[in-house]
Amino acid sequence: MKKSKIVATEDILLTLCQSVTEVLAAAGNREVNYSPMVQKIQKTCLRPDLGCFVLFDGGFSGLVVINFTSQAAMEIYRKYMMSMGMPESELAQFHTSDEVGNVMGELMNQIVGDFTNKVRLDLQTSINQSQPKMMAINKQVQILINTQLDQPQARRVTFNTPEHNIFYLELAMDKTEFIQLHEFERAEQENPDDILENAKQGNYAVADQVSPDVDDDFLRDLGL
Repeated sequence: MKKSKIVATEDILLTLCQSVTEVLAAAGNREVNYSPMVQKIQKTCLRPDLGCFVLFDGGFSGLVVINFTSQAAMEIYRKYMMSMGMPESELAQFHTSDEVGNVMGELMNQIVGDFTNKVRLDLQTSINQSQPKMMAINKQVQILINTQLDQPQARRVTFNTPEHNIFYLELAMDKTEFIQLHEFERAEQENPDDILENAKQGNYAVADQVSPDVDDDFLRDLGL
């Protein structure tokens, strides 16, 4: 008899870590790495200097927290904005600025969105996310899920940037296992950039096929 594949908390955490590195790499922050060691913790907290959290529910419920040091936040923010062509002279200078908070919140939203998509494809279940909340803080703030978890589990993973700055990912979720009963074909994860490019190429192809000798009366009937 074939042994069933089991996906547990650490596997889901690994998927989340992969979403973090992949989204940051696409945002101009390549070579962000995470520790191979996972820390079991008793509670999730927002910590200085910049903290962000997102709630999710559906197939399973939980909370994602990312805590950035000011140096890590500024490195990620600057590389992201400069990769999009913004001049260095126009960048915010402090991690407490609204622009830095907005950009980091946007990246957090992309990370959790990528994670929920991976969960849908890999685990064949669906989870919904809340709007990310990002704030600059100077002291630790405990975050609790406003949902009773039967067997809550919390994990923390350390991330390092190329400039040796550190930030932390914390995941709290109900203890759960996904057991694969039979083989299934995993759908390919769609890349939004590829979809837009294909649509653009399709428009070009249609335009090339349109005959220049179009009946003027026909266009007039269409109101063109």
